[in-house]
Amino acid sequence: MSQEAEAPLMVAPFQLDSIRDPARQPADAPAQPQPPRGARGEHAVHSHRRRRRRPRRLLLALVVLALVATAAGVFVGVRLHAPDPVPAVTPDLARTVQVQVAPGAPVLPWPQTGQAAVAVPAVGLAVSSGPEQPVPVASLTKLMTAYVVLHDHPLITGQAGPTLTVTQADVVDYDQVVGADGSNAAVTLGEQLSEEQVMSGLLVHSADNYADLVARWDAGSIPAFVSEMNADAARLGMTQTHFADPSGLDPGSTSTASDMLKIAARDMGNPVFAAMVKMPSVTLPVAGTLRTYTPFIGLQGVLGVKSGFTPAAGGCDVLAAVRTLHGRPTLLLAAVMGQTGPDVLAQAGLHGLALVGALAPLLGTTTAVQGGQLAARVSEAGRTVAATASSPATVLSWPGDTVVLSFRPRPGLTDRARRGAVVGDVVATLGTQRVEVPVRVRHDVPRPTLLQRLF
Repeated sequence: MSQEAEAPLMVAPFQLDSIRDPARQPADAPAQPQPPRGARGEHAVHSHRRRRRRPRRLLLALVVLALVATAAGVFVGVRLHAPDPVPAVTPDLARTVQVQVAPGAPVLPWPQTGQAAVAVPAVGLAVSSGPEQPVPVASLTKLMTAYVVLHDHPLITGQAGPTLTVTQADVVDYDQVVGADGSNAAVTLGEQLSEEQVMSGLLVHSADNYADLVARWDAGSIPAFVSEMNADAARLGMTQTHFADPSGLDPGSTSTASDMLKIAARDMGNPVFAAMVKMPSVTLPVAGTLRTYTPFIGLQGVLGVKSGFTPAAGGCDVLAAVRTLHGRPTLLLAAVMGQTGPDVLAQAGLHGLALVGALAPLLGTTTAVQGGQLAARVSEAGRTVAATASSPATVLSWPGDTVVLSFRPRPGLTDRARRGAVVGDVVATLGTQRVEVPVRVRHDVPRPTLLQRLF
């Protein structure tokens, strides 16, 4: 082995120091130099990025601000140009007015026998002579017969209506009525009669055979027609009424005076019926001219309506008369039943006349609403304006009556309602009476302020 191979490895001291652990360096060793942090260092890069972000944020803020301003402008424009809400109208009115009752009950001249009742449809009045029991009503039955036929086959004033042909069954009926000494109108097989002629013969002359004839024509059979009569009686509140036939010859057709006035009031509301029952006579093709049995037509305002007699029923009369009360033509009704004597129809009619004569002075008037009375309140923009009745509402009345009041708003009220604008009507109802009075605002309806329009 050569000497070069055996020579020891020599390492320079500076080489060993260069690989020493820095933590073991002496405290007085000089610090190692750090890389520079000048304009081209990391701090310079971050500053440059911040400068680039500022314009973007500013632009975004400006865009948002512009959008908000535009939306606000649109909102304000819409609110300012939008129509104001319609003012709210609230009723401020009593629901009823009670008619004062004078001391002492009204006294009417009731007949000593039978039963009687009076009615004034205009005021909803119905008064009877006392507790009632159903009794035979004879030809008063025809009031319901006429009601059913004219309901099923309405007639127009001045028109004759459909044609009815007399059948063999109708001829047999006529013969039977004559044999029973009932009121009748002669017929022949194949005779042509208009509905108007048949109804006139039924109501004016009270022809019993005409009642059967028109019942078959209307319903196909007499039993079917009688069923209709009873159904209508129940619907009209005639709780003490039952019909057994269309004419009243059968004593099983029973009712009360009060119930008879319920159907009479309905009938008199039909102008065709009302025109027929005031006729003193009627002329028919075969039967000729036949007179009425109803007494006192045309006297003291009497308009009819219907009389009737059978031995079971006695003398009966339903009388309608018109009296001018407090400047108003008013229909008064009286029903008198079960009368006896030498002339039972005249006696029943006289009692009816006495009743309507005594009834008329007892009817008065009631002011349900005073002119200028508060009827409603109109509210807008947090403020309220009174609305008052423009005139009084007066109704014909009977002591103890109740007048029903209601407020009906009118459409078309605007936000620019001025003093005197109509906002609705007060409606006063009693019986068949219905009086309407306009309701007007007393001052201009206030409009919303600018802030209220915006918010």
